[in-house]
Amino acid sequence: MSRPDQADLPGRTPAWRYAIGMFGTSIPINMIKGSMILYYVDILGLDVRAYGAVMVIYAIIDALDNPLLGHLSDRTRTRYGRRRPWLLVGAPMLAACMIAFFSAPASLEGVGLLVWFAVFAILCEAFDSMLNANYGALLPELYPRERDRAVANGLRQGFQLVALVISLALTPLLTTQVFGTEETTQGFQITAIIYGAVALAVIVFMALGARERPRYSTRERPRLLPSVWSIVSNRLFWTVGLTGSCYGGAMALVLAGIQLYVRYSLGLPVVNAFYLQAVVILFSVAGLAVWTRVVARHGALRAWRLSFAVLAVSFAALFFATDLVTALAAGVLVGAGWSGMLATNDLIVARVLDADAARNGEHREGLFLSAFGFFGRLNGIVTGLALTSLGVFFGYNSGDDPGADPGLAFRVYLCAYPFVLAAIGAVAARIISVPAEPPPEAAQTAEPPAEPVEDPR
Repeated sequence: MSRPDQADLPGRTPAWRYAIGMFGTSIPINMIKGSMILYYVDILGLDVRAYGAVMVIYAIIDALDNPLLGHLSDRTRTRYGRRRPWLLVGAPMLAACMIAFFSAPASLEGVGLLVWFAVFAILCEAFDSMLNANYGALLPELYPRERDRAVANGLRQGFQLVALVISLALTPLLTTQVFGTEETTQGFQITAIIYGAVALAVIVFMALGARERPRYSTRERPRLLPSVWSIVSNRLFWTVGLTGSCYGGAMALVLAGIQLYVRYSLGLPVVNAFYLQAVVILFSVAGLAVWTRVVARHGALRAWRLSFAVLAVSFAALFFATDLVTALAAGVLVGAGWSGMLATNDLIVARVLDADAARNGEHREGLFLSAFGFFGRLNGIVTGLALTSLGVFFGYNSGDDPGADPGLAFRVYLCAYPFVLAAIGAVAARIISVPAEPPPEAAQTAEPPAEPVEDPR
């Protein structure tokens, strides 16, 4: 950890000030991901095949515009820094689009409803990408040492989990009990307005306090095509990116389907998703402190590998849950595995960024993280195809046409599919290696050293 007497040195961003930004960036997108199927498919009656087609298209569009957003951020030169202008523009746009996403006019149906869903789903994801590419790029820049980085990352993941308690666990209660009912949409609109205002205030507060390093943006501006080629020809980009996408895809399925898992697989009112999500998130918060200590003792790579294994086991346990009590017990394991991935995955990616900067003498965190975001955007394809498969295999097409066994359908969606992805990730993580943490002085030099040594840990 950073020494207390260094925490508030001039020019240094306090870890908590940076970390709180994750609270703001997490609330909007996780309400969207956690409630979009319930809102559009189960309540408004959008066909799952149309939903799946939109998710595939928007994932492709987002995968293409994501590197462009990161590259533009890397090339930005203003007296306010490279990242802050994008954060200050993206925050109000995401808030506005989220409110519109959950404000579909009651008169819309068929093609009209599909167009509304597609337009605002794509816009929300685009502005979320803009925010996260710039917010994530600040982590390796503000905290060059892995120990400092681990502390800041642990704090920001803690803030993210607090946001998840609100945007996932609390949302079903607000939308179906406090501001609306299980069959109406008014509660979603009111909740979206509240969340949007909170997210905007937090992101602006974080951005105004982030002290970017001027030396990172004084060099010649990187060119797009050579930079893209350098990244896609990097073996670590593919191995780490694809492995991390197994974790991202698994959790995307869980976040998108948990409310319908509770409704159909456990046979309970949607509001009970609050308890399951709360247990998962609370144990994730507690697990972050444990995993941060594991990283300090054994290194990020070993902890990353172990986290994947725990996550895979947890999905198997959740599959066999038959009521709320057994689901909560399995949720404890999900929280343990998830917190491990939260504590380690970004540290593995940051090592790859460090190695790229050392090798090429350019800091391209925005483009590199956006390129990594390409794998995250595959989550849209995964969730879309997975939901579409429920219609093919189980006859679930919408809330109006749930098929003969929607309980089994969402047990497969929420447990079996994520288990397969996490198991693949666990095997891949055991095989690949990542660069060792550079010494502190290496982070300050502009000269590219020799090829980075791979870390056996």
